[in-house]
Amino acid sequence: MTEFQKYIQRYLNLIPSENWLEELKISASHTLEIYQQLSEQQSNFAYEEGKWNLKELLQHLIDAERIFIYRALRFSRNDQTELAGWDEELYAKEYFLNDVSLKTLLEEFDFLRKSNILFFGNLKEEILSRKGVANGNEISVETIGKLIIGHNIHHLNIIRERYLPNLILN
Repeated sequence: MTEFQKYIQRYLNLIPSENWLEELKISASHTLEIYQQLSEQQSNFAYEEGKWNLKELLQHLIDAERIFIYRALRFSRNDQTELAGWDEELYAKEYFLNDVSLKTLLEEFDFLRKSNILFFGNLKEEILSRKGVANGNEISVETIGKLIIGHNIHHLNIIRERYLPNLILN
């Protein structure tokens, strides 16, 4: 197994059921449930110096999902152009979230996920199995959809383990 396959597999192993389209909905629901409990001030909490705060983490989920869905769209349309990777830390340096409300980020996350559920739900098996190359690695459209879920769950686990125990919710 290549390093890339190991990287992907650690996320795929987090998906609780085989019904990955339903899991897209469930992971979004869990994310919204957690974040809707937070005040604006709480959304600026980071569990450790140098770590993203909760608002930055949500923006990271949005950015990652946009990039993943762009890749899935290109590959689903049989575009064989090799796509570049991205650096999440460089993106995070450009967030500038002081003037963006948590409410706005939650709406963006919710609309993005709903749109992506429709996108994947409308693809036939033949299209879901199409592959392309991103960041030097071959990946299928379906695996990208599953990666969105696993990545989301990975960060939900971090929120539950490292953020929420140190954050008093109202």
